[in-house]
Amino acid sequence: MKIAVLGTGIVGQTYASKLITLGHDVMIGTRNVSEKLNSSAKDSYGNPPFGEWYTKNSSVKLGTFEEAATFGEIVLNVTQGGNSITVLKLANAKNLNGKILIDISNPLDFSKGMPPSLLPELSNTNSLGEEIQKLLPSVKVVKALNTMWCGLMVNPLMINSGDHNTFICGNDSDAKDQVKRLLKSFGWIDKNIIDLGDISAARGTEMYLPLWLRIYGATSNGAFNIKIVN
Repeated sequence: MKIAVLGTGIVGQTYASKLITLGHDVMIGTRNVSEKLNSSAKDSYGNPPFGEWYTKNSSVKLGTFEEAATFGEIVLNVTQGGNSITVLKLANAKNLNGKILIDISNPLDFSKGMPPSLLPELSNTNSLGEEIQKLLPSVKVVKALNTMWCGLMVNPLMINSGDHNTFICGNDSDAKDQVKRLLKSFGWIDKNIIDLGDISAARGTEMYLPLWLRIYGATSNGAFNIKIVN
């Protein structure tokens, strides 16, 4: 399957690498291809420049956001949440209409430093997932995998033999079923993928991020997750 990954940071790199190993045809999207390849700056977490990763992962295609959106049969949004709406406008709605867009981003506000809060306009009574669906009414937006560290998103077997939970939500049941199949190919157990309902449930999963960040800060370990015990 052709899958586009919008975003070149560590999360986008993690997804692109995993999807290639699963046999998918992958294009990663960025704002300016030559600028991204020529940049020598490390990211905010100290990871090497994108160009170094791309040299080692040449089977991944690279294009603009618009080119990637055109290419993908499924599109993953892994851009920084505060920039996601701008990026999706650059991708152009006509290139996304009718497609599944998996939104993995969170609307984090870094304006006052660490740890970030949520952007006020995209929290409590709204969410990034909902805002994307409003922007792209003909796109099947599914919120997924936004409640954990990216290494765990694509490798749930890393902890507790894969027995922990992830959440999805969205307005289109067929799209959610297709996203579930992709998640199961990552190693997620079917019973552990909890469907929270329509896209408004993204409010809840996005609001979990401030707590996740506090736990990460207290433990200095991102390899943890939620398990629902009844």
